[in-house]
Amino acid sequence: MLEGFLIGITTAFSITNILMVIGGCLIGTFIGMLPGLGPMSIIAIMIPVAITIGDPSAALILLAGVYYGAVFGGSTSSILINAPGVASTVATSFDGYPMARRGEAGKALTIAAISSFCGGTIGAILLMIFAPMLASVALLFHSAEYFALMVVGLSAIAAFAGTGQVGKALMMTILGLIMATVGEGALFNMPRFTMGIMDLQSGFNFITLAMAMFALPEAIFLVLDPARSKTKGDKDSGKISGLRISRAEARAIAPVIGRQSIQGFLIGVLPGAGATIASFLGYAVERNLATKEEQKHFGHGSIKGLAAPETANNAASTGSFVPLLTLGIPGSGTTAILLGALIALNVTPGPRLMVDKPEVFWAVIISMYLGNLILLILNLPLIPYIAKILAVPRTFLIPFILFFTLMGSYIGQNNSTELLILIGLGVCATVLRFADYPLAPLLIGFILGRMLEDNFARSMQLYDGIGFILERPMTLGLLILAGVLVLLPSYRARRARMRARGIADGD
Repeated sequence: MLEGFLIGITTAFSITNILMVIGGCLIGTFIGMLPGLGPMSIIAIMIPVAITIGDPSAALILLAGVYYGAVFGGSTSSILINAPGVASTVATSFDGYPMARRGEAGKALTIAAISSFCGGTIGAILLMIFAPMLASVALLFHSAEYFALMVVGLSAIAAFAGTGQVGKALMMTILGLIMATVGEGALFNMPRFTMGIMDLQSGFNFITLAMAMFALPEAIFLVLDPARSKTKGDKDSGKISGLRISRAEARAIAPVIGRQSIQGFLIGVLPGAGATIASFLGYAVERNLATKEEQKHFGHGSIKGLAAPETANNAASTGSFVPLLTLGIPGSGTTAILLGALIALNVTPGPRLMVDKPEVFWAVIISMYLGNLILLILNLPLIPYIAKILAVPRTFLIPFILFFTLMGSYIGQNNSTELLILIGLGVCATVLRFADYPLAPLLIGFILGRMLEDNFARSMQLYDGIGFILERPMTLGLLILAGVLVLLPSYRARRARMRARGIADGD
């Protein structure tokens, strides 16, 4: 291991590979900022460029830099215009955008940058230490365990519901699961619930749904309610203040970053889990661990609610390289494209990669640490300029949001029907927001629904029925954990009511 590590340092710190890291981080960051152009799209475009490089180490370092650079930069559009174009930054918008609306865009971007850096760096260190061991743990997870893991992800809906809104959150989650069933199913390659529309044969597009749930209603709200469009940042359009975080805020987010770096990395190690689930679970865990007073701020600009998903998704992005490099199993759509790039470069990922190609394996890991450092150096000085997007008059910002919303949706499918679906879903989402229904659970249900159905169908086939729940102890344990996560908020609310009643009786 030590010999391979030294080879990796020598390879990663060559002039060519340092330039590859910088180039990948720059490309990934700016692409991540644009809603609709996620890491999958840009990595697919970059593969022909990477193959022409010739050196597998340099090519993979470039593509890896684009990947975690896009995740790093994806928080910007979520925080500033509430348009999460990448699934793993949806949870970032829950507290990042409210902070931007109250004039703390600079602080929100600073917290996101620091959390992303810490999550990615700690993830890289854990990857270096535990990669061989974690590869064997990942092998223990089969379809039944992944099904249970998706259920655990869905059980986090209570964390996205306000006081007394658990029922509404549950309804929205079910609606998201229903929408996930549109298109071809896991068991039969036949279209379902498409209403004869050919463009729905592959189901709803995530980018379209994300834009319809968050960005489009925001633009409509700004038009319908001019008072709402007057943010604190409008008072001084030439200056974005509050870029620094105080010592108290740093102390508050430090344990969150520590916990979510480890949790996010472990979730990223599991093939099929990825940064999206890590960010949602990170947010849910931190909200459940928070005090009752702190819980009130989640969804309204909590610094813990911002730090948790940003740390978790970057740590998970690093962790997803464990199954890719050590088992040859892609942990997400993006790493599936990276797997194709590896094969095109005549590199066979798997248990033998550390022995046969140590310069590739270790150079990628070392470059991740270097890349996260470069991302921090690039992004922190740019925060005052990036945050000035909020100083743009709202009469210009609304068309800007609408343009990126429509462009992001159209680029996803190159199909004009997608724009009609976007507008229809956006109007429905606006009505639901007026009725005070939380929209985040719908998106969670949609994202996890297809994976839930696929793994459940495979488990039913392998074990001839639902008996797999009792046959596999890990599956049963995860389902019990999901039940606890669902019941815990209700138990805490009931205990709080009983305590309040006891105080009232005492008075």
